[in-house]
Amino acid sequence: MKCLFVIFSVFVVASPCLCASISRNKGLIFNVLDYGATGNGQNDDSHAFMTAWRDVCDTIKGTPTLVVPQRKTFMLQPVWFHGPCKPPSINVKLQGTIVAPNSVEAWKWPNNYKDAWIHFSDISGLVITGGGSGIINGQGAAWWNSTSNRNVNKPTALHIHGCTNLKLVGLTHVNSPKNHIGINSCNGSLISGLRISAPADSPNTDGIDISETSYMTIQNSIIKTGDDCIAINGGSSFVNISRIVCGPGHGISIGSLGRNGAYDTVEEIHVQNCTFVGTSNGARIKTWKGGSGYARKITFEDIRVENAQNPIIIDQQYDVLYYGEKVVKVSDVTFRNVVGIASCEDVIQLNCDQIVGCTNIVLEGINITAPPNIGKTYASCKNAHGICDMCNPNVPCLS
Repeated sequence: MKCLFVIFSVFVVASPCLCASISRNKGLIFNVLDYGATGNGQNDDSHAFMTAWRDVCDTIKGTPTLVVPQRKTFMLQPVWFHGPCKPPSINVKLQGTIVAPNSVEAWKWPNNYKDAWIHFSDISGLVITGGGSGIINGQGAAWWNSTSNRNVNKPTALHIHGCTNLKLVGLTHVNSPKNHIGINSCNGSLISGLRISAPADSPNTDGIDISETSYMTIQNSIIKTGDDCIAINGGSSFVNISRIVCGPGHGISIGSLGRNGAYDTVEEIHVQNCTFVGTSNGARIKTWKGGSGYARKITFEDIRVENAQNPIIIDQQYDVLYYGEKVVKVSDVTFRNVVGIASCEDVIQLNCDQIVGCTNIVLEGINITAPPNIGKTYASCKNAHGICDMCNPNVPCLS
C-alpha cells in the first residue's frame, strides 16, 4: 500500500505515514542514497530526502538516524523537515555536502515563500551532527551580487523552529544568502563545534540568530561573516556563549530590540572567553528608539579584541526611524576583563536615552589600547549610570 505524501503550505513537507509501509532502512539507519538521491551536486535530491524523512519521522521504536553520506554532494530545493514525529529523538548525520541551487532563478519556491532554504520544525530531541565533514553551502553569492534581487527577501540557509533539546554539532556552514542559522523557540539547546564563513562584505549574513529561546549553550565555534557573528533577539533568556572566535563580522550582539515599536525582552545572557578579530564591533547591545521592553542581566567577560573597531557598545538609540517616547530599558550589564588592541580611538561607546538612561552598568578590568598610529583610546558616554573600576580608558560618566 502506498503512503500518503502530504504537501503543506509553502514548503515540501514529509509528514508521518498514515499507513504501513515497506521502509528502505537498515535497522534504524535511513540513508538518502537508498531513497534515490544521486549525490552528484546537479540533480535535485529533494524528493529523496523528504521520502527518507517520512520513514524516519514515522519510526515507532528506537532512535532513527537520517544519513547524508560523505564524499557526496546533494543539491536541494527549499525543504521542510516537519514534525511532530513518533520517536522521542532523531539523529541527522550530515557527513556529505548539501548545496542550494546555484542561481537565484533556479530556486523553486512553493507559493513564493522565501524565508528559509532548509527548515526543521516541531521535532523533539533533534540531533544534527557533521562529524567534521558535513557542509551546508547556501550558494549566497548570487543573492548578494544580483542587482535585481537587492530588495528581495533573502532566505536563511538553516532555520530551526520549535525543536526542544536541540543539538547542532560539528558542521560547516558557508555562504548563506542571508543568516546562516536561525533558531526560534528551541529551549534546552546546544550548539557546538561549528565553522561558519562568508565574505566580510556579504550583506546580512549573520552566523547564528536566536529568538524566543531559553537555556541555550553556544560554544567552541569559529564564525566569520558579513554581519553579527551571533545575534540574540527578543524573547531570549539564559543563553551561555563561550569560546567563540568572531571575525570578520559585527561582533556578538544583543538585539536589535524594539524595532518598529515592538516590545522585546532579553535577559540572563553570559558571554565568556570570546575573541574578536578584525570585527567592526565587539560586545554590543542595540535597541531602537520607540520600542519597549528590556535588556538586563547581561555579562560579557574575559573578552579579547584584536584590531576590532568598536569593542564595547551600548546603543539605546541604534535607529530612530520609528519615533516615539518609549525606550527599551537597559540595565544590569557588566563588561569584565575586556582587553586587547582596537583599530580606533573611541573604544567604549555608551549612548543611552536622555530620559530613561542605562542603569547599573559595570565596567571592570578594561584595558583596550590602540596601535601607535591611531593614538590614545578614549570612551564616549551619555546618560549611563554605574561604576568603572580599573578601566583604560576611563569612562567619564561612570563613577
